Amino acid sequence: MAANPEDPSGGVIRADNTRLAQELDNYAEVIHDAAKADYAEHNMSIREAFRIHKKAVFWSILLSAALIMEGYDVVVIASFYEQPAFLKRFGVVNPATGLKVIPAPWQSGLGNGSSAGGIIGLLINGWASERFGPRRTYIISMLGMIISIFGPVFSQSLAALTASEIICGLFWGVFQTLTTAYASEVCPIVLRGYLTAYINMCWGIGILLSSGVVRATLTINSDWGWRLPFVIQWVWPIPLIIGAYFAPESPWWLVRQGRHEDAERSVARLTNPEYFSKEDAKRSVANMIHTTAIEREIQDGTSYLQCFTGIDLRRTEIAMMVFAMQLLSGENLIGQGVQFFVQAGLGTIAAYDINIALNSMFIIGTVASWFLLYRFGRRTLYIGGLVLMGAVLLIIGALGFSNSDGAKWASGGLLVFLNFAYNATLGAVCYVIIAEVGSTRLRAKTIVLARCAYQLMNIICGIIVPRMLSPTAWNWGPKSGLFWFGSAALSATYCWFRVPETMGRSYGELDILFENKIPAWRFSRTKVDQFGLPDAVPHSDEKISHDSKQE
Repeated sequence: MAANPEDPSGGVIRADNTRLAQELDNYAEVIHDAAKADYAEHNMSIREAFRIHKKAVFWSILLSAALIMEGYDVVVIASFYEQPAFLKRFGVVNPATGLKVIPAPWQSGLGNGSSAGGIIGLLINGWASERFGPRRTYIISMLGMIISIFGPVFSQSLAALTASEIICGLFWGVFQTLTTAYASEVCPIVLRGYLTAYINMCWGIGILLSSGVVRATLTINSDWGWRLPFVIQWVWPIPLIIGAYFAPESPWWLVRQGRHEDAERSVARLTNPEYFSKEDAKRSVANMIHTTAIEREIQDGTSYLQCFTGIDLRRTEIAMMVFAMQLLSGENLIGQGVQFFVQAGLGTIAAYDINIALNSMFIIGTVASWFLLYRFGRRTLYIGGLVLMGAVLLIIGALGFSNSDGAKWASGGLLVFLNFAYNATLGAVCYVIIAEVGSTRLRAKTIVLARCAYQLMNIICGIIVPRMLSPTAWNWGPKSGLFWFGSAALSATYCWFRVPETMGRSYGELDILFENKIPAWRFSRTKVDQFGLPDAVPHSDEKISHDSKQE
């Protein structure tokens, strides 16, 4: 697009939307409706947003409950490594102690099995959710989940159990990203952070449930001691299938399919007609049409390859790194909490009791993140969380050199605090960032690739962390904190230079910020005018219009 160097607006280059005018039918009407919807959304209070969009909040919360199921399913296997009934069936005698243990290689296999299956499921979801829509993909995956649960319930060997975890992982991979994309597409800007961060709480609820169920079955000496927690997985799918059947389709997906009238009907189902008229729904869809047109004009294509070209490469890189750094922060020690406590010298019962307190931090920390998010923003909270976790990990590592009971309990208590710090900061904020940083046309695939990066890192951590903690391998115990302190420090450095502030931005504004290659540390104070209209509303100090480049 040509720019006008004589523009009198303080040296700002304004947009020339000629190509958009050629692409969009009724361009003048669409852009004015889009600008009105954008202005209304930017100036909406939390109370107003909830009053208008309470149906969207309900559907987002309901479908996100799939991650309660997944959080339970994925983590429950790691809780079995010190459970007597599980060790009786699957354990191998440790020659040094005469006690049964799950060897570190098999721990890696069990943990990585679901991750490997998850990567395949993720890639399938990136294609299927865009081809068939989020709702149908969700329902079909739930049906597959019902069948796959038979595997772990009736496994009789570690090999069979590992294969079952791989198959279950195929379907878990779908829910990991589909729910995040849906939450980000049905809610307004001011609620987006709450509902995407809530996904982290869903994980936490599932993890807490798994730790409670495993604790309750410790006294069952038969195979039902480990089978019963697997059987409980059948509780989730049917209610969630029913909920997904009645849920509205994502209006953004409908717009990308060219089904604009269906998108308006979907928006109407997601909003309160007392406060949000049919004309408001039309304007909201016009904003989606405008944003989608902007993205096609900037860079067309919706394939996985497109995620690694042009300006989308930067967006994909940020999403992948942000998700991978959930593990690079030292969070993986939390997932091995029971084994960490046992290796620190606590008894089995005490270790499981503290593990319940540890996992409750997923819920408490996420609630805390809701208050912190809108006080500090995404970028500051994510970096601050890495710094805080690094400091705690350093102390845990130092305590590993002491054999006193006080040091053992202190390291256990610090691991609980570490989980609170994680979930109050980067654990919850991660889902917000990955939901916002990708373009709308590539959102599902960007989130899929981000989660793939997490799963690949999870496989690596699934290999080294059991060896760090296992008495038959490296046997580092709490000293492992020193390694993860260094990892967290490097991650914080990366984030300072690469992770932008996305709070309060519409998807169209983010498209333009990335198009103009704004540095991460300048996102929050850069003004964006995506419409180029005289009545456009300013948002910050520097002004950039669509398809313009800074001089």
